[in-house]
Amino acid sequence: MIQFYAPDIASTLTLPESDSRHAVKVLRMTEGDTLQAIDGCGLLYTCRLVEAHPKRAAVEIIESRLQPLPWAQQLTVAVAPTKHMDRMEWMVEKMTEIGVNRIIPLLCDRSERRELKVERLEKIAVSAMKQSLKAHLPIIDALTPLRQVAALMPEAQRFVGYCDPSVPRRELSHIYSPHKDTMILIGPEGDFTPAEVSLMLEAGIVPATFGDNRLRTETAALYALSACHVIDSSHSPEH
Repeated sequence: MIQFYAPDIASTLTLPESDSRHAVKVLRMTEGDTLQAIDGCGLLYTCRLVEAHPKRAAVEIIESRLQPLPWAQQLTVAVAPTKHMDRMEWMVEKMTEIGVNRIIPLLCDRSERRELKVERLEKIAVSAMKQSLKAHLPIIDALTPLRQVAALMPEAQRFVGYCDPSVPRRELSHIYSPHKDTMILIGPEGDFTPAEVSLMLEAGIVPATFGDNRLRTETAALYALSACHVIDSSHSPEH
């Protein structure tokens, strides 16, 4: 099954140029063919192609229905971008596939990367959303200083993972409450500074570990996000 991404399809009744080209040139779709499009906000549209134009394929909407996310809470991951952009892109792709509501690139004292092109990450998230048959596109923030992020979501459960063992930490799986709004903070490759750790602790963010192994930045983010989903699943009504 192929899903096209058309955020304005309800008002324009056309596919964006890239998706139009894919439908008409690659898939050889013609007038009368049926296709599915998503708007990134949870709506899935069943459409009929009425003009097979390779730059602005026109459609008729047959049906629209809401595709709810499999999880009810807000899952936010705030993570310092990696030095090598390909690792950051891979992480965004996999977090989108696994399931995340918001990704906040963190600007920290030891950040290796202090500039970030969010547009590139958004394109990768769109592809991952379509590939994993989701209808919700995660929000990707601009690079944001840690101090600002530490003030976000005060009503949620918030966890920070870091390597410094001087502050007592508990395993995430032992302190995570299922189905509750959650934010997870992951530092840069050089870890958070002691001052940054103090700032987060003062903000009420709970220190956590993700097992006995020292993980790369992107691995820690994926591990923590996956752990939330696994714990949620084990506490779902059917279990």
